[in-house]
Amino acid sequence: MDQRLPALADQLLLIERELRALGMWALLPPSDTALASSEPFCVDTLAFEEWLQWIFLPRMKLIIEAEAELPHASGIRAMAEMAYAEQGVRVLPLLDALGTFDRLIGEAS
Repeated sequence: MDQRLPALADQLLLIERELRALGMWALLPPSDTALASSEPFCVDTLAFEEWLQWIFLPRMKLIIEAEAELPHASGIRAMAEMAYAEQGVRVLPLLDALGTFDRLIGEAS
């Protein structure tokens, strides 16, 4: 088992918590069409927080639960910084949580 899995699972929960605290957690999913975008991060159909909630978090949870091979790199914080550039310090806890996720993914097991 990859030794990072427990820390990554905790980090996913923290990311969800931060999305909820910011009021960025939706009760209803986007349309199937919006979720089926072929663009990176579904930039053409979803807000970044929707991508986090409905695509990123579920996929990463499945990978962790299956103890499947983890990605070799992650740059989600950089994307979040671009998406939330106008939000200022309000989103710093979310950015920090995403940055920690990136760091954990980047560590060799």
